[in-house]
Order: sequence, then structure tokens, then C-alpha cells
Amino acid sequence: MQSRFRSDRRLTVRMGVTLFLLGLLYVAFVAALIVLLKSWVLVVVIAAGVLAAQYWFSDRIALFAMHGRVVEREEYPELHAVVDRLCAIADMPKPVVAVSNMDMPNAFATGRNPDNAVVCVTTGLLRRLEPAELEGVLAHELSHVAHKDVAVITIASFLGVIAGLVVRFAFYSEMFGGRGRKDQNTLAVLAMVMGVSAAVYAISFLLIRALSRYRELAADRAAALLTGRPSALASALTKVSGDIARIPSEDLRTAQAFNAFYFTPALGAEPGLSRLFSTHPSLEQRLEQLGRISAELGEAATPGKAA
Repeated sequence: MQSRFRSDRRLTVRMGVTLFLLGLLYVAFVAALIVLLKSWVLVVVIAAGVLAAQYWFSDRIALFAMHGRVVEREEYPELHAVVDRLCAIADMPKPVVAVSNMDMPNAFATGRNPDNAVVCVTTGLLRRLEPAELEGVLAHELSHVAHKDVAVITIASFLGVIAGLVVRFAFYSEMFGGRGRKDQNTLAVLAMVMGVSAAVYAISFLLIRALSRYRELAADRAAALLTGRPSALASALTKVSGDIARIPSEDLRTAQAFNAFYFTPALGAEPGLSRLFSTHPSLEQRLEQLGRISAELGEAATPGKAA
């Protein structure tokens, strides 16, 4: 079923190109591991198992990692009411609604398709935002579900996860496996495995970052057009980004692993080099785009009207 969120052909093309390139990289990676480890059964079984787990259980993994729990309407009636209204406007299935007991103001969506999706907000977000701002954030997250880019990011990040696990396994195998009992050939194979895995991780990292930045702009645009209130989304962005910047960096480290899924990345006041490799465009870029949309809609825009 096609939702009323504004479709984005450039996002669709970018998702297709990213998946194609990552697919080629994945095939080359698996082939290299088979040649180096000389055990195609082990490589294929592990790769297939991790992919299946990440695809089918990504929502549960994300909720568990971020201490989120599914909440019913009786517990959070206002939150459910906003999600219900937006889903009705967008003509899309209602996702599972969850809340994470974290002071960091943020939200994320996950799931393999619109019929199996979860939208989660933190208690810190609920405390800080006005109703119109919360509606803008939730519309942003729902657009990720409608555009199916949540599933694409989940699949795309799989290769980086596998490469990272292989690097870690090879490193600890070399460090603690007993160097004296290994011949030079074994050490050379481990070194090559680590090298190939590190290269694959780096390439997949850059591809995912490029897609992630554009999909955030696409979600902002779709949410602003669906609600007709880009200023409310801009206000939420400014407020959330400012509050996150005041949270100590050490308190954000756990959350940073899921930055690609967040409404706003969990970066400290001085992100440094992390800004260059951020999963999101800068706050200035996002506000500039929302400003243009606000000017295009004009004062006659009707809140809640689908674009």
C-alpha cells in the first residue's frame, strides 16, 4: 500500500545504488573469506545467520539496546493519539509504539517493513517537546517507515557488522590464541583476513553515511509536507540538538552505536571529527531546508494536510 508521504525518487535511486554496491562488496568479502579460511560452509552459515537475525530481529535488538519497551494506549494515550492521527493522514499501518526510559531526547524507527515496524521515543523527548513539535518528530520517523529506508539501512549495516566481528575475532585469535603454536602461514592468513575485513568495513561505513544523510533530509521534507508545519519540526530539531549537546559525551557513548536510526545523532558539544562522518546532515542544513519548505507552503498551509 502506498502511503501519502511524498515519495522521493532520488532517495529510491540512492537506496538501490547503495544496496547494489554493498551487494557486490558483500559477495567479494565472502569470496575472500572462503579463499583465506578455506571453509565456505563456515563462512556462509555465519554470514547467513547474522543477516537473518539482523533482518528479522532488528526491532527487538534496537529496543533491547536502548532500554525501550512497548507501551499500550492506556499508559501513553497522548503519544498513541499523535501516532494514530499521523497514520490516518498518511494512510499507512500503525507501527508498534514504544518508549525508552532515557533522559536523552530522541526517537527512532526500526523494522523490516511498514507492517512490522516500531516507533520509539525517549521519556526525555516527551518531557521537552510541545505537542506540535512531537508531531513533527513522529512524522519524520513514520516517513522512514513509509519510504522503507529503515529496512535498507538495517540490511546495509549488516555488512559492516560482519566485517567488524571478523576483525575482532581475528585480532583476539592472534592475541590470545598462542603465537608460539602458530606457523607463519596461519599468522599471514589472519593478517589478510583482518586487512580485508577492515577495508570492507571502511567502504560500507562511507556508503551507509552517504545514504543516511540524504534519507534524513528526505524524512524532514516528507514530514514537513505531511503535517504542513515545517516550523514545528525545525523547533524540535533546534531544541533536541541543543539539549543533546549539553549531555556529557560519556553518557552518549552507548547510544552512538544507533546514530543511523536516530532523529538527531547522539553527539556531544564538541563532536570534532565525528561531525565529518556523521550519519546526519548538519543542523544548519536541515533548518535551511525546512525554511525553504515553510516559504513554499506560505501562511495558507493547513496543519495536518497531506501534501
